[in-house]
Amino acid sequence: MHSGNKKWIYLIVLSLIWGSSFILIKKSLIGLTPYQLGALRVIISGLFIFAVGFNTLKEVAKPQWKWLIISGFLGTFFPAFLFAIAETEIDSGVVSVLNSLVPLNTILLGFAVFKIASTKRQIVGVIIGFVGTSILIGKGAELNPNQNYLYAGFVLLATIMYAFNVNIIKRYLQDVKAITIAAGNFAAIMIPAFVVLLFVDFFSTETFNREGFLMSIGYVVILSAFGTALAKVLFNKLVQMATPVFASSVTYLMPVIALIWGLLDGEGFSLSQLLATGLILIGIYLANRRK
Repeated sequence: MHSGNKKWIYLIVLSLIWGSSFILIKKSLIGLTPYQLGALRVIISGLFIFAVGFNTLKEVAKPQWKWLIISGFLGTFFPAFLFAIAETEIDSGVVSVLNSLVPLNTILLGFAVFKIASTKRQIVGVIIGFVGTSILIGKGAELNPNQNYLYAGFVLLATIMYAFNVNIIKRYLQDVKAITIAAGNFAAIMIPAFVVLLFVDFFSTETFNREGFLMSIGYVVILSAFGTALAKVLFNKLVQMATPVFASSVTYLMPVIALIWGLLDGEGFSLSQLLATGLILIGIYLANRRK
């Protein structure tokens, strides 16, 4: 299959998987604290990754381990906790919309820190997408006036980390297999995640007897297998076959999926948000036209 078509397939599949992740986080928080959820997500995802990719770690050169470790913390470890914390106060659909800031941060950091050039059309496309995102955020605030939007800061911090991670993979890990990058990431962050789990009273009678605990564990397993483990490999591959901006554009399509899930779960959605979604899609198209 032509690489140009393949990258769009990867983008759509990732959008479906990650767009569904926000509602899974919301459901997981019924019986777990955000710190328990974040740590479990890392540990369970790591087990899935190691099952298929552990043997590939022997292919990693020593100089590459530094970037694999940094990528693991910025691209997986910290965001797993930040998104869970944010969703204790903000609807899952709104969190997914805030996550759309990743492409903007990717362009800014790629240019300022990693010296990766972007065309004027890409910048215009990202700005249009950002305008659409802003409208979605504003309308979400109107529909949910009782939510604490200060928690949006946790999502914004995660988007900056994601942007760094995308550029690190493109600049320093371009020749490493996608599954190897994922395995290396989790080799670095699984032990810290287990330490966190010990300090947040997960292994206690109170946690195990909490209402909705078993159901939440089920959601975390699904979230880890698809939303983290599988998606991590697919995303690493997408970054390598396309530009960092194209890869990060998955965050423009995710809100569409996440808002649909939110609507089905009783969260608000308006006509203005639908129009803003159209702007986001236009932004994707412009941001990924190089000629």
